[in-house]
Amino acid sequence: MNLSYTVKQKDKNKTINDILIDEFKISNRLRIKLIKNKKISYNNQIANTNICVQSGSIINVDLSEDEDNSNIVSTNMNLDILYEDEWFLVINKPAGIAIHPSNLHYSDSLSNGIKAYFDKIGLHKKIRPVNRLDLNTSGVVIFAKCEYIQEQFSKQMLNHIFQKEYLCIVDKNLKQPNGTVNLPIARKPNSIIERCINENGKHCITHYEVLKNFEGYSLVKCKLETGRTHQIRVHFSAIRPPSFR
Repeated sequence: MNLSYTVKQKDKNKTINDILIDEFKISNRLRIKLIKNKKISYNNQIANTNICVQSGSIINVDLSEDEDNSNIVSTNMNLDILYEDEWFLVINKPAGIAIHPSNLHYSDSLSNGIKAYFDKIGLHKKIRPVNRLDLNTSGVVIFAKCEYIQEQFSKQMLNHIFQKEYLCIVDKNLKQPNGTVNLPIARKPNSIIERCINENGKHCITHYEVLKNFEGYSLVKCKLETGRTHQIRVHFSAIRPPSFR
């Protein structure tokens, strides 16, 4: 797990720190951590990242350091792996499984299965789900294999480069073939789980397109500009009483 960059003429007068920020897009927090752990080299020597670079020189970032993931119980599962490379893992999550361990799902969450898989392939890294799905929602979940990749996905989400689409079934036919729900969502009073529309809540936007109408139901594709808890359910509750399968 390494990042490598060959300094170009255009980089004249830049420091190694500048390259780490401009070319690798490494956050200040991670950059400081890597410097402290001596994981950044310049022409195969531990780097002083404040020095100016010279054209043709090579900057290397070592991201392979082992991490402690013993906080998660290892549980063997039949994972449906859609894609895998050195940097991340893409899983098809079935309905009925939580992503994170909790008091109710201490050893049977998807993260427990990923921990067992990492143990099997000898990868000693923390378990880092990039996106999240509810317990009873099926779909694609990405797990980053290092802190750097998790950061890059987070930036893509923030800049709306990382697109998330959802398919859901609404009980009642929607009259409009497409539309946008722009309503703020807040935690329901006296509940730590349920959410509701509230003018003092967080800004939330859901774009939807009706793919097909059945007798009394609509198959709908949703794109979220925001990712609030239970956003789709709460937004469709506001325009139609929902029932999701």
